[in-house]
Amino acid sequence: MKSGNHMKVMKFGGTSVGSPQRMKEVARLFQPAPGEQTFVVLSAMSGTTNSLVEIADYLYRKNTEGASNVINKLEQKYLDHVEELYATPAFREKMLQFLHEKFDYLRSFTEDLTNFGTAEEKMILAQGEIISTTMVANYLQEQGQHALLLSALDLVRTGENGEPDFNFIREATVKRLRENPDYDIYITQGFICRNARGEVDNLQRGGSDYTACLIGAALMTEEIQIWTDIDGMHNNDPRVVEHTEPVRQLHFEEAAELAYFGAKILHPTCIQPAKFAGVPVRLLNTMDPAAPGTLINNDLQRGTIKAVAAKDNITCIQIQSSRMLLAYGFLRKVFEIFEQCQTSIDMICTSEVGVSVTIDNRTRLTEIVNELKKYGTVEVDENMCIVCVVGDLASGNVGFETQACMALQDIPVRMISYGGSHYNISFLVKADDKKRTLQTLSDTLFKKR
Repeated sequence: MKSGNHMKVMKFGGTSVGSPQRMKEVARLFQPAPGEQTFVVLSAMSGTTNSLVEIADYLYRKNTEGASNVINKLEQKYLDHVEELYATPAFREKMLQFLHEKFDYLRSFTEDLTNFGTAEEKMILAQGEIISTTMVANYLQEQGQHALLLSALDLVRTGENGEPDFNFIREATVKRLRENPDYDIYITQGFICRNARGEVDNLQRGGSDYTACLIGAALMTEEIQIWTDIDGMHNNDPRVVEHTEPVRQLHFEEAAELAYFGAKILHPTCIQPAKFAGVPVRLLNTMDPAAPGTLINNDLQRGTIKAVAAKDNITCIQIQSSRMLLAYGFLRKVFEIFEQCQTSIDMICTSEVGVSVTIDNRTRLTEIVNELKKYGTVEVDENMCIVCVVGDLASGNVGFETQACMALQDIPVRMISYGGSHYNISFLVKADDKKRTLQTLSDTLFKKR
């Protein structure tokens, strides 16, 4: 194993390995520079996980015929891929044998449904990543590449609390690479892992991105590359706003704010290991591999607004109680209601007579409102949207919050949150005003400076 700073971690999602042709194209990107190594994390082929979920759903309902039909259809799809992906009879035969074993394994779940539950479902869901990585590893080996497939089930484990066991991940990954030092390319599965009981499980939040960042942080690599089919993170939502541009550099905290508030390209949790290890994360585009993408690191560009993002389906709850607000313990009682209902709060604003909060999980809204009514008058505004402006918004900077507020002078703003973070100012607006809000912020903040 070469030192971590001679290695890059590269993660590719399901669309990047969505067909044999795409697999061949991204495999060219794996090739390391002389004296370097790459560690590749792959998702399941796009569409496969949905089929596996469907199989599990049929098995939960004891419908073995429905499950078998989906298994047969999925198997045929992969058998067709083998013909397209491999050039030699030896590798075709090797992959066909592997696929027969995997699909026989999936069929074995239809034979005894007495104990079918979440553990069995997770074993089924893991097969997508196991198949895609085996296909790509065999293709690289057929091409003469010195590539080694490592099982994420040996490398990634979660603790009793369900969070990644970073010490285990570091020790297991370093050990495997020391035992197999001379490969140019290492491949493993994203998303899947084992839990504290040794059962097949998955990382849930951030999925394959999380795997890549955990391994990159464990090995202290030169860089963690997240490859998608978008050119990095944009300074606004390109689906809603005209003339957006990729942001070339973000501080980890700025990226986390944008990810949390709706930039779907990244999950906020997954970049935490890289942030703590000081390993840069780069977002790159498989459709345009030469584009610089977005670099995320611990550098803060002073005095710069980076981007705007929006979070939809927000509900605002206002509790007014002139009798209770100044009483000791009022806010604690309010927050305990949200805690008991396992509902997190996005924004909060207080005044002398009330407190307003926003939530994005409405599952237990009725229960929350009924409990809050014990302490004051409750009003609920639905169909709201949080728009956040992200950048160097430290309190010492003059004028940025004024620019943002001035941009929204013709838009009714329900709440403003500023000062809870050095990187974010947030506005709560009606969902109907989202497009106008995003566009006017773009026009004001990102006009050619």
